[in-house]
Amino acid sequence: MLSVVVLISGSGSNLLALLQASENPLYPAKIVAVGSDRDAPGLAHAELYETDTFVVEPERFSSRELWAETMLANVMHHNPDLVILAGFMRILPANFVQALKGKLINTHPSLLPDFPGAHAVRDALTAGVSKTGVTIHKVDEGVDTGEIIVQQEVLVETNDTVDVLHERIKTVERSLLVRTVQDIADKKILLG
Repeated sequence: MLSVVVLISGSGSNLLALLQASENPLYPAKIVAVGSDRDAPGLAHAELYETDTFVVEPERFSSRELWAETMLANVMHHNPDLVILAGFMRILPANFVQALKGKLINTHPSLLPDFPGAHAVRDALTAGVSKTGVTIHKVDEGVDTGEIIVQQEVLVETNDTVDVLHERIKTVERSLLVRTVQDIADKKILLG
């Protein structure tokens, strides 16, 4: 059984999809804890599923590195096989990334390397592309620059707004993440 810590910053829709999948006894992964950098609404999903939570707010620390060390200590307390950044909206310092090398992945709402960063959906619409999508990738010290694990396309429709397109992307992202975690647990995808 693959033990997973999920880090979120927002509504936690990817987290909820993973928690729902892990209810099936045949799903080979278990969410052991959920962490956040703020009092995120998605933490309620973890509480509903009686999963441990922790919040480490950067404002409480004198440096980004100290915050990251505390976040890492909370993650490592649960001894996870995999850590997923699922809508976690902070760039992690190198010490955090290096400590979790080979077990840290991220979801991103574009077909990387196109449209990295926090405004990927808006940037795709502004660029006038006909398709965008979802990328799940390994995390390195850059911003959305880690090795791509898997991608899935989402077509851009004529009347799409950022919100409408983002919702369509999230639907694809949830199912792709659930399948990817299963493939990691089943050793069909190797991260190390």
